[in-house]
Amino acid sequence: MAKKATAKKPAAEQVLPKGYVPTLRKVYREEIVPKLMKQFSYTSVMQCPKLEKITINEGIGEATQDKKLVEEAAEELALIVGQKPILTYSKKDVSNFKLRKGMPIGVKVTLRNVKMYEFLERLVRVSLPRIRDFNGIAEKMDGQGNYTLGLKEQIIFPEVDIDKNPRIHGMEVTFVTTAKTDEEAHALLAEFGLPFRKHNN
Repeated sequence: MAKKATAKKPAAEQVLPKGYVPTLRKVYREEIVPKLMKQFSYTSVMQCPKLEKITINEGIGEATQDKKLVEEAAEELALIVGQKPILTYSKKDVSNFKLRKGMPIGVKVTLRNVKMYEFLERLVRVSLPRIRDFNGIAEKMDGQGNYTLGLKEQIIFPEVDIDKNPRIHGMEVTFVTTAKTDEEAHALLAEFGLPFRKHNN
C-alpha cells in the first residue's frame, strides 16, 4: 500500500534549523559587500549599506462591505511571508466610501533577518518572473535610500491558491536600507537581484 503523502506545512508554521543562514545573507557578506566597497570606495565594511527590513502593506478596499476579506488577506499574507501580519485600521470617517474610523481596511507585516532574506529570494527568483510581459521594475527611490515596489496582483506568489481565494488585490513592498543616498541603495538592491528596468541611452 502506497504511503500517504505528508502535507507540507504552511510557511507561517515552518521551523528553520538551528544556525540556518539564508542564501542571500551569505551572498551579501561574501559578494555584495566587496563589490560595494570597491564601487563606492568605502574604507570600512561598516560603511556598506545593508537591507534593514522589508514591510508589506495591502489595502483591501472591499473591506468596508465585508470584514472577512481582511481576515482572508491576513491568512494569505502569512502564507506568503511566513509571519503573522497585523491589521491596519482607518483613521477617520469617510462617508462617501462607507468608511468608519477604526474599521479594518488592510494588513501589514514587517520582515527582518531570516524571514526578510527568504522573502526577498522568493520574490526575485520566483514571483517577479511570473508577471506576464515583465520587463523590470521602475527605478524611482524615495530620496532617503529606500524603495517601494508596487505589485498589482498578489497571485504572483505561488503560495496563493487562487481557487480558494479568487479575489485579486495589490500590495506595496518597501525595502528599507541603511544607505545614505539613493545611488547606494539602488546599487545594493540591484546586487540582491531586484530587476530594475534598464534604460536605453
